[in-house]
Amino acid sequence: MRWVLSLLMLYIGQLPATELPPLRFAVADSWTMPLVRLENNQPVEGIMFDLMNTLASRVQRRPEFHVMPRLRLQAGMERGSVDVRCFVMPSWSGGQSGNFSWSSPLFQQRDWLVARPREAAPTDLVDLPREVIGTVLGFHYPALQTQFDNGHFKRDDARNQLQVLQKLQAGRYRYAVSSQLSLDWFNRSLPAEQRLQALVVLEEQHLGCMVRNDPEISTQSLLQTLGRMKQTGEIERIFKRYSPTNTLPLK
Repeated sequence: MRWVLSLLMLYIGQLPATELPPLRFAVADSWTMPLVRLENNQPVEGIMFDLMNTLASRVQRRPEFHVMPRLRLQAGMERGSVDVRCFVMPSWSGGQSGNFSWSSPLFQQRDWLVARPREAAPTDLVDLPREVIGTVLGFHYPALQTQFDNGHFKRDDARNQLQVLQKLQAGRYRYAVSSQLSLDWFNRSLPAEQRLQALVVLEEQHLGCMVRNDPEISTQSLLQTLGRMKQTGEIERIFKRYSPTNTLPLK
């Protein structure tokens, strides 16, 4: 009997990654390029798509992508329908049960107040008159929250960052909030005189990945693999495929 068990363990150890349980990644449906491009409600390219595929490959698991509204991502983690959520920070996951572990910070996101070409930059946000500001549905903007709360600024929510910038370009409002990554991607094919301009840095955020604590997905192995991907420059190389050098991840 012992030799039968030994053969069984040897067989299990040699199973290909496709026969192991999939590694389930949360994907926000509000993500746009360069983070992710969706086709038929599945990611097909982008920084997060490449990173998730690389992580799954490193731990010999098949990636499975669960696209859902951003406001439901945390609930998906809580009920165990997804295993990994990336491009997130602890303050975005309020009310978590503690059944997660966090990677070290892997990415830096810089949010800007942006405008169309030739719009004058304010010396201070308090100097702006009452304005409608283009924002993404469900996103929290701490630097502007006081003005939103007192009615000085009014949010105009779009489903994703691309739609926010398209509405700004079309003149639906004078100002919007955009990450550096999204702004650079939007401007990449526009003539210099038509590019949207970054006026004021609103916030810089250090983002990472959260992993569900479950022995079946080897939580610590996933976190260590992410750490090695950062240390070896693999995450930086993924960013460079889509992003100019001034928006690289954290060193």
